[in-house]
Amino acid sequence: MGYEAIDNLPMHLLPRLLSGGPVERPLAIGVDTRTRGFDPTAILEILDSDTQTPPTLVFLDCNQETLLRRFTETRRRHPAAPDEAPIVGIRYEAELLQSLRERADILIETTDFSPHDLKAEMGRIFDYDQSHSLAISVQSFSYKRGTPRGVDMIIDCRFLQNPHWQEDLRALNGTDKAVADFVKADPLYNAFFEQLCGMCRLLLPAYRKEGKAYFSIGLGCSGGKHRSVSVTESLAKLLAEDGWQVSIRHRELDRLLESLATPKGTAPK
Repeated sequence: MGYEAIDNLPMHLLPRLLSGGPVERPLAIGVDTRTRGFDPTAILEILDSDTQTPPTLVFLDCNQETLLRRFTETRRRHPAAPDEAPIVGIRYEAELLQSLRERADILIETTDFSPHDLKAEMGRIFDYDQSHSLAISVQSFSYKRGTPRGVDMIIDCRFLQNPHWQEDLRALNGTDKAVADFVKADPLYNAFFEQLCGMCRLLLPAYRKEGKAYFSIGLGCSGGKHRSVSVTESLAKLLAEDGWQVSIRHRELDRLLESLATPKGTAPK
C-alpha cells in the first residue's frame, strides 16, 4: 500500500528512527510482545514525545475464546508463555497490553475476521492513495451475539417492524428488496433515517477535520439479518453518494456464509 514497513524493530531503536529526518513514504512499524525490549510504558512515552509527525497507534484485538481456538487449531505455543497452556499467555498478554489498548487511535476487532478480511480492512483504512480521507465502516450485527468491539457509534434498529415475523420474508435478509421495502414501510423509518443521515453529515466532516482516519458505525437488531442489514445498506449507499470512502460488513450474514462454505467436521479458520 505504499508504506515503508518494519516489523519487530528492537525497542531501543524506535526513538532514533522516529526522530530522524523525513522519509519519502509513510512508515508502518509492527510491534508486539516478542519485540526485543518490549515495554508498554516506553511505547506510551514515544507516543507522547514531541515528534514532527505524531505516530498513530493501531491496536489489533480479539476475544479470548477465539484466540484460544486459533492457538488450539494451529498447535502453536503462546510466545508470552511458551511452556504453559495458551490461555495463560493470552491472559498475561491482555493485561500487559491494556494501557496500549486504551490509548489506541484505531482499534481493529479481529474476532470475526479471516486473514483476508483483516487485509481488506487494513487496506480500507490505510490506503496511501486515500490517506487524506476519512474511511468509514458501516456494519450490521445481532444484539444476541453482543455489540461489536471497537465501534465508534452504535444505532439500535430494534424499534422497526420485524420482517422475521412475516412468513414470506423470514428466509430472506436485508439485502433483498422485499425485506428492505417492508422495513422502510415502518411509520417511524423515514424520520429515523433522515435524522441518522443528518447526524452523520454533521459529525463526519468534524471527525475528518479533527484528523480521525477511521470511523465505524454499527447498526444492530435482534438477529442481525433483516432490519440492521437493510439500514446498513441504505446508509452506506447514501454516504458513498456523498463522496465518502465506505465499506460494508454484515457480521451475522458473513458468519452464516462462512459456516455454509465450511465442510462438516472442519473447524472454520
